[in-house]
Amino acid sequence: MIKSVSGAGSLKGTLRLPPDKSISQRAAIFSLLYEGESRIGNYSQAQDPQSTLRCVQQLGAKVKEDSGILIVEGKSRAGIVEPKQDLDCGNSGTAMRLLSGVLVGAGISAKLIGDASLCGRTMTRIIEPLEAMGAHILARNLAYAPLFINRIDSLRPMDFELPVPSAQLKSCILLAGLFGEEKTRVIEKLPSRDHTERLLDLDQKKEKGEKIISASLADEIPEQSYTIPGDFSAAAFWLVAGVIQEDAEILIENVGLNPTRNALLDILGDMGADITIENERMEGAEPVGNIIVKGSDLKAIQIAPEIIPNCIDELPILSVAMLFAEGTSTISGAGELRHKETDRIMAISKMLKAVGANFEEQKDGLIIHGDPEFTFQSAEFDSFHDHRIAMASAVLSLKGKEDSMIKDAESAAVSYPAFWEDLHQLTG
Repeated sequence: MIKSVSGAGSLKGTLRLPPDKSISQRAAIFSLLYEGESRIGNYSQAQDPQSTLRCVQQLGAKVKEDSGILIVEGKSRAGIVEPKQDLDCGNSGTAMRLLSGVLVGAGISAKLIGDASLCGRTMTRIIEPLEAMGAHILARNLAYAPLFINRIDSLRPMDFELPVPSAQLKSCILLAGLFGEEKTRVIEKLPSRDHTERLLDLDQKKEKGEKIISASLADEIPEQSYTIPGDFSAAAFWLVAGVIQEDAEILIENVGLNPTRNALLDILGDMGADITIENERMEGAEPVGNIIVKGSDLKAIQIAPEIIPNCIDELPILSVAMLFAEGTSTISGAGELRHKETDRIMAISKMLKAVGANFEEQKDGLIIHGDPEFTFQSAEFDSFHDHRIAMASAVLSLKGKEDSMIKDAESAAVSYPAFWEDLHQLTG
């Protein structure tokens, strides 16, 4: 689908965002491990969480919906069943990596498959530590899905130092560790998203600047009954759309404000953005609030490697903010972007090139020479079937003088099914 987006003189309105994908998927998987009924409010209807939910059902969970509440009857760690068919993770790397940990820990044989994009992403990072725990895993070219996970009789606990700050890798090892008699410990030098630790209430401690998270059979799996907050990664598009538009005021309600996810708030704040947070509160284990964003005068910023894990998903849209900031901005240490749904550094470069931006592509990032007065007539954008590139291109299109075109715009539905309707609401 090709979508046409017109330039906008103003952006006004109130939005409620789609549920957080990362939390939704964890809620489904952790509900499977819990023995009993969990009631999950605002579960995501996006493709990835729905793929995860179907996999959880194949592993024995019973799922039904009642008045908008997803009810999942979990089987406990001991009650997980061997699936009769392949576990199709769709486009979800979260599903494939987290479920691999569950299957290895539970001693369940299964085949994990996915779409072409997912099967093009390396799984080496989870295969190697899981095999060190005793797993038997067959993978295409030793690295790619489909993954064949074969039954093991016993799990070897381990101390695992995260080689990169990856929440999916961390969660995979901890989930396998939940089935061990002895503790498995994950040692984290740089912070990554902490939803797994929060939702499972795992033991955490700090030693010499490192965080150590432990998991074993002794950990009681908590009931997963809470309301999923709005996805901060979805809010990011409207935060940037608001700050780069001179006449803008957008209220975004019930947004997840997890401190390991919302570095973009601090980044935009340092750039001079007019952003206010109201009604901060807790929903289960996660902080939530309302965000008000208004048109702002932005200045350039340098994004250091240690900040990248906390804003990795927001870098495509952050590059748009940098384009309209005064001065030269840099993103470095973001090589992980080249291994997402597409090579996102390449895709961002193509997006910027389409409007005639002044920038340089680096191996692990970008240098963007911003200008608050930057203008362009129109552009044709290729989303590369990547939801975040499609939505970032749409926000950039709002600054065009004429209509711009976005190829494969339907990819936004992977994380934000109502994106185009919300865009119309703000510009209407």
